Amino acid sequence: MSRLLKDTLSVDRLAAEVVTPEAGAVATFLGVVRNHHEGRGVLRLYYESMPGMAEKVMDEIEAETVRRFVVTRCRIEHRVGDLAIGEASVAIAVSSPHRADAIRACHWAIDTLKQTVPIWKKEYFADGTVEWVKGCEAKPVKSVE
Repeated sequence: MSRLLKDTLSVDRLAAEVVTPEAGAVATFLGVVRNHHEGRGVLRLYYESMPGMAEKVMDEIEAETVRRFVVTRCRIEHRVGDLAIGEASVAIAVSSPHRADAIRACHWAIDTLKQTVPIWKKEYFADGTVEWVKGCEAKPVKSVE
């Protein structure tokens, strides 16, 4: 079950949740806040989501990842609220009997999350401006390749 958190993400905790006796590999992805966007300095980010809506779509991604790939488990967490440069904003862990399947599934899960989960990001730039970042158009999880 996915989670939206205001607290610090832990990829170690998430990876431990996906380990099964059948799994020979765990692939993880940790997205962190960077200090630039399209050539502009970024000071911090703010993530906002409608409670319940984002978790539902992230749960669908977890389930679809298990159906679509040879994996045993998938877990996703995303932060909301204010984040500083270097803080983790999203974490994904996928377990599989083999590493290639785990890595491919983890890649698909983060790409799908970026295209489908209704989480909005506000960037605070070094020049004093603040902008909501235009994201991808939300698509149903199953229609994304």
